[in-house]
Amino acid sequence: MSRLEELITELCPNGVEYKSLGEIALSIYRGSGITRDQIRDQGIPCVRYGEIYTTYDIWFDKCVSFTDESLILNKKYFEYGDVLFAITGENVEDIAKSCVYIGNERCLAGGDIVVMKHSQNPKYLSYALSTKSAQSQKSKGKVKSKVVHSSVPSIQKILIPVPPLPVQEEIVRILDNFAELTAELTAELTAELNKRKQQYQYYRDYLLTFDKRGATSQTDRQTDRQTDRQTDRQTAVNSILWKRIKDVCKNISSGGTPLKSKSSYYNGDIPWLRTQEVKFCNITKTEMAISQAGLDNSSAKWIPKNCVIVAISGASAARCAVNKIPLTTNQHCCNLEINSNIALYRYVFYWISSQYENLKALGQGAREDLNVGRICNYPIPVPPLAEQARIVSILDRFDALCNDLTSGLPAEIEARKKQYEYYRDKLLTFKEAV
Repeated sequence: MSRLEELITELCPNGVEYKSLGEIALSIYRGSGITRDQIRDQGIPCVRYGEIYTTYDIWFDKCVSFTDESLILNKKYFEYGDVLFAITGENVEDIAKSCVYIGNERCLAGGDIVVMKHSQNPKYLSYALSTKSAQSQKSKGKVKSKVVHSSVPSIQKILIPVPPLPVQEEIVRILDNFAELTAELTAELTAELNKRKQQYQYYRDYLLTFDKRGATSQTDRQTDRQTDRQTDRQTAVNSILWKRIKDVCKNISSGGTPLKSKSSYYNGDIPWLRTQEVKFCNITKTEMAISQAGLDNSSAKWIPKNCVIVAISGASAARCAVNKIPLTTNQHCCNLEINSNIALYRYVFYWISSQYENLKALGQGAREDLNVGRICNYPIPVPPLAEQARIVSILDRFDALCNDLTSGLPAEIEARKKQYEYYRDKLLTFKEAV
């Protein structure tokens, strides 16, 4: 019998009591607004609500921000052991993300933060409030919109198991050890993944480097003569033709955005891709959908699967993706349906990906936007289809290793994360006392 099982048998043989946060809170209150221009390089430590989502894990011991205490009129403090909840966020799934402060300084809580004081083991609460059960309670009843809100009453209703303190301490010891081992393994896998990505970029750029005469550089030509395989490649690249991207397309289109004021145009069953979702990836689903009315009353239009989609606006400009499902897009996407008699869509995707910096440099205006014309007139080398297929085969294998969430290193990293979450949730699930 493990030490944890012994403690549970001894201290809570009839089960563990589940309590609401309202029951275990000694006090619970909202923070007070700290604006961005009130942040300083030094001063009293503080936390703004956005940092709970972007910067802190489920517990932390040092603040990354500071402010001049004299600037804050309605000061709300937190200290060792207090739980912080972010009650404003951008999505339902993460709303009210919490973290526990285990540092030694007195700190200020910014607006849209709820602070909870208690007498439990702080790190136990940090683990208990990160489980799927706790997060589902935080999300319950929230409506998906541009900004999602929670509140003190909602947080007070969250139920968690509250075993005796010795049981809490043993669970913290176990999970701390497991989290440390998981973090070490993840760091090793991430380092390996970064190395593989560098290899991928090297081979992609090598395989897709041609000069405008249809041959590689003089240095490459000398290197290519070293093996029969490289000679075969030289023969293939010597026969390439330089075309414009529009010359390898069967159809080119952009999309449209239905009127935002017409709610009936949205929440339908037609996948609608926005520019920010174009991230050098395969698109298998979209974050938003429009209705048939939205499609009929806008310039949005269906495109078949396996088009190469290039973002042409703002921060996303020059990024590309491939849609693996038929879908519609907004007007800031340039949609390229490739003529398979001339080029393979995966080859075109890899070429455009490799040209990201060059394409990005063609942007104009304050937002450095591109347009369909600049994309369509950009040059592309077109070797024989067999050579394109060889290049695609090599790069697909690298892409799966580096980016695929169902295989390769990202899948291994994700598996370690899920293993940890499963083990954590199992440890924090008890027979409920009656």
